[in-house]
Amino acid sequence: MKVLAVDTSSVVATCAVLDKEKIIGEYSLNQDLSHSEKLSPMIKELMDSLKLKIQDIDIFATAIGPGSFTGLRIGIATMNSYAHVANRPVIGISTLEALAFNLPNNDIVIPMMDARRDRVYTGIYKWIGGELFNIIEPTIMKVTELTDFINDNYEKVTVNGDGTLKYKDILENKLEEKILFAPRGFNNCRATSVGELAILKYNKGEIDNYFTLAPEYLRESQAQREFNKRQ
Repeated sequence: MKVLAVDTSSVVATCAVLDKEKIIGEYSLNQDLSHSEKLSPMIKELMDSLKLKIQDIDIFATAIGPGSFTGLRIGIATMNSYAHVANRPVIGISTLEALAFNLPNNDIVIPMMDARRDRVYTGIYKWIGGELFNIIEPTIMKVTELTDFINDNYEKVTVNGDGTLKYKDILENKLEEKILFAPRGFNNCRATSVGELAILKYNKGEIDNYFTLAPEYLRESQAQREFNKRQ
């Protein structure tokens, strides 16, 4: 069973192909290009290198947010289109869950994505018996509110994501010895994590519809906020 997975929720674009128990190809690019410019060429280069066609893929997987509004739309639309053309399942994965999945068996994992204005997209995840569980649903909140919550409820947490880099000083000052920062290679959502989570969902019979799979923003886009102001 082959899975093509992508993530376009941040400035980094990433795609990967998984086959059974192994990763057979992965491509990530952090470059000043729009996802509309780089995603499709990345997928084509990866697939050509592996001598695969879209019809060879059994599952299409994509991160669905939170994250960049435009980036998410591009990634999801691309995977929905491929799944439709190939008549294969599509599966959406939370960007935060995929980030947490980067850090297996770390007990409490708190991914943080920068949401600007001293806020982060975040959720709280716990590894139990080798399986990742979401114990606090994805949300958006002030960094200081999150640190207060951690101080009140946890003795030790591991964090990752670009929010932990931007607000590292605040996190260190507020949490001190309670916090462990992930190595730099684990701070971006990886397509391989998206693909592995998609396999787990597929095995549980949890698939999405390529006509209706949509981003999960957690807040209105700037365009929508401006529209609402004019009403």
